[in-house]
Formats: sequence, C-alpha cells, structure tokens
Amino acid sequence: MTVQIDLGTQKTGSPIHMDLEELLATRLLVQGNSGSGKSHLLRRILEQSAEWVQQVIIDPEGDFVTLADEYGHVVVDANGTERDLQMIAARVRQHRVSVVFNLEGLDVDRQMKAAGAFLNGLFEVERDLWYPMLVVVDEAQLFAPTASGEFTEEARRASLGAMTNLMCRGRKRGLAGIIATQRLAKLAKNVAAEASNFLMGRTFLDIDMARASDLLGMERRQAETFRNLDRGQFVALGPALSRRPLQVAIGPVKTAGTGFNPKLTPLPDQPAREAVHDLLYSVGPNDRVPPAGIAAPRQVDPAEIMQQLAARRQAPAPREDLFIEDGLSLEARDAEIEAILAEMMEDADAAYQAVSVLYQDFQVRCRIRKITRPPDLQSFRELLPIARAGMAQAGSAGEAEAEVDEKQWSQATLIASQLPDNMRGVFLLLARAAVRKQPCPSNMALATAYGTRSPGRARWLLTHMEENGFLVCANDLRGNRIVSLPDLGWQTGPGNPDAAGDTA
Repeated sequence: MTVQIDLGTQKTGSPIHMDLEELLATRLLVQGNSGSGKSHLLRRILEQSAEWVQQVIIDPEGDFVTLADEYGHVVVDANGTERDLQMIAARVRQHRVSVVFNLEGLDVDRQMKAAGAFLNGLFEVERDLWYPMLVVVDEAQLFAPTASGEFTEEARRASLGAMTNLMCRGRKRGLAGIIATQRLAKLAKNVAAEASNFLMGRTFLDIDMARASDLLGMERRQAETFRNLDRGQFVALGPALSRRPLQVAIGPVKTAGTGFNPKLTPLPDQPAREAVHDLLYSVGPNDRVPPAGIAAPRQVDPAEIMQQLAARRQAPAPREDLFIEDGLSLEARDAEIEAILAEMMEDADAAYQAVSVLYQDFQVRCRIRKITRPPDLQSFRELLPIARAGMAQAGSAGEAEAEVDEKQWSQATLIASQLPDNMRGVFLLLARAAVRKQPCPSNMALATAYGTRSPGRARWLLTHMEENGFLVCANDLRGNRIVSLPDLGWQTGPGNPDAAGDTA
C-alpha cells in the first residue's frame, strides 16, 4: 500500500506529496537557517504521518511536546541514567508508542549523552521488534557535530556514534532518520551523506549553500536560489519527493510549537524624563528584592581561611566562663546547652519562629537546667544555625566530627561564618550531607534550616551562594541535585530537590 503525505504546494499551485514507504527506506535531510520554517516542516510531516507510522522525536528545545495533546504522543523527559533511557527506548519499540524525547533544560553535554543513550536503546533491540519507525532529530548539528565544541569528547563520541548508527545502519532495523539542521557545515558529513531526500530552506552562508547545492546536484551559481526563499519555502529533491528540484511551500499545521516568534507591538506612551528616572532607580511594589538583613557574602579566600585557622590554634580565644557557679564543668555545660538546643529543635514550629522568641525560650530552659549564665543573644545567634542543621556545636566531639577531623570541620564552620547568620545553617546542612556522601537535602529541608516554609526561598539561597562562590550546583540526568563545596573538596550525593523533608 502506498501512503502519500501532503506537504504543501508547488510554485504552480499543484500539491506535492511525499511517499511515506519510500521515505522509510531512503531517509530525509532538512536544512535551513533559523527562522526558515524547519520546525513547521517537521511538524507538518509528523502530523500527516502520525496515523500511519510510529514516531520518535528527539526534541532539544521542548518544541514538539504539543503533539501529545492532539496525536497522543507520550512525552519522555530525560530524567534518569543512561541505562534507564536505553530501557525506556526499548519499551518504546516493544509497545509501538510514539514519543517526544524532551531534552529541554539540560546543557549541551547532557543532551548529547541522553540522546545517544536513547537512540542506542532504539537501535539495539531484538529483531522481533524491528517495526518501521520515523526518528526525527531536530537541531541535528548538536548531536552529530563536525568538530569539538562546548562539550566533552565522551559526549561527542556517544552522540555521534548513535547518529551514525541511525543514518547508516538504521534502515535494516526499521529506523528511518529525519534530521534537521541550521548549518550543514556543522553537521558530520558521514551522517548527512546517508540521506537520499532533501528539503533545503533559506540559507545565507556561502559554505552552507555550497554544501546544499552539492547534495542536490545543482550548479554553484544556482545556489543563490536558497537566499531568495521565503519562510516556509523549501527546495525538494529525492526518490520520496521529486526526481528534479522543486520549490514547495509547506502547508498549515494543527498544533503549535512552544517557541516564540517575535512580533512588533506599539510602544507605550513615554512619560517625562524625570518620571522615567524614578521608574528606573526607585524600588517598585512588584520588584524582587532580597529580604532585609541578607547581605551579599564576600568571596572566600582559602589562603585567608588557613591563616585564620593557624591563628586560632596559636592563640585560642579566652573563655570567660571557665568557672561555673553551680559546679558544672566546661564540657558538661556545653553538653547541656547542646541538649537544650536539640530539644528546642524537636518542636516542628521552632524552625520558623523569630530568634528573639527562641532566645526567650532558651533562657527559660537554661534556668531550669541550673545554667545561671547562658550564652548571650549574639552567641545564641551563632549556635542556632548549627542546631537547625542538626549538628553538634562546632569544636565539640559531635557526630559531624566523628566522620571528619577537627581541622576540616573548623574550615567548614569558618566558611559558613562568612555568610549571614540565617544562611549558615543551610551551608552547614549541605556540608554535613557532603562529608557523609549522603543525598543532597531537599528544598524543603534547606528552607527549614533557613527558617521558612518556602521551597522557592531555598532555591534562591542556593543561587545566591553559588553566585558568590560558596558552592556549585548541578543536576544529573534524573533531575537530582548535586552540590559541590569547592573550598572543602566535598560533594553531596544526588538528591531529589522536590522530596518532602530532609534527605540528609
């Protein structure tokens, strides 16, 4: 049975069709600069063939997820290890469902690794599962680059190998590649050369026009044609399209992409110059301003930290409370204070109460324990973040120091001291998880250590500390967060940022 896809119209006004069975056997290359209508063309092909053949779209920008509502595609987000993605791809072939593999939100290196793993999973299935499938790869120059770029060599090899398998060996396994690129000159030649059908859109660079004319068998002087094409117009050639180059205009589509097409809108009436000055330099009611009392911490100098540590060891700070009236030793007094703080933190609401209220409660509990000289308010402010982070007092033989020596933990507390009081507990909570190689605490756990119920505040805190050099945040392919503390050389394990409660 012959299935014809209606692409649009020729210059003469007559329709132009694509032979779907021939396309499955001969593959397709789409080229055009940004704004030429490549995504519109791919969407037209996908919509017209959705009822006839299984489809997989490798979507780096999340532009094709709208196909799910109209045509039943399943959106597969790139969350998981490479092995997880391979297993999902194998199930896609087994159950013959059409999917959009959404890579939006990943950096280029992770996109390449995820796409390589997913394509390999489609390729390496058993022979019984070799059903016909259209595999559409948008922005193919990202996954089959001609040279190195802003990605690791490991990612480039994995992605390029998978793309080569798709275009060179995929036909026997039922995989028909449709690859779209903005720059032919940036697309690996051994990947592009395997396509027998071409749709060439608007192109301005000489090197891209020369490659396009070579692929279409046109003379170099005819390459100027590609500069004069309008948006949505392509030159078609190939056994599934036409035996000679034809200029076609792509027809309409039902679904819309998530991308943004700039459109001019009238400017508002301009106020007087003095009013504009006030608008630019005055804080408005809708401006996002950091809460009062949170000052930007200065950058941490490791050399300065080591000098401070050396000074502490050479001249320890004198203690005014060497003699306790009620007969308690210094160690016993510190242990009692730690126990009081731990009891206070057992109250679920304690993390969200004001420091002044907590200090009053702390003083009452100290008097009950017969501690007649409790720490003053400033000392309490320094102890509270540590208690909120679930730690023993710095400098004592607490549970944190059972796993890291005193010098290392002193360095962690010194780094935390560069932060405002209410942010230290968050840093120390991350340090505790990192030194124990435990999963990164969730947003809710970090928010609790900060004294708020807002997970959004936790995300802001991480961004704030990252911008000031205290830590580095990254996500694995599962979407789990990993926090590195570069000045300490510690790193947390992967943790779900949206999990409920503390993961440390």
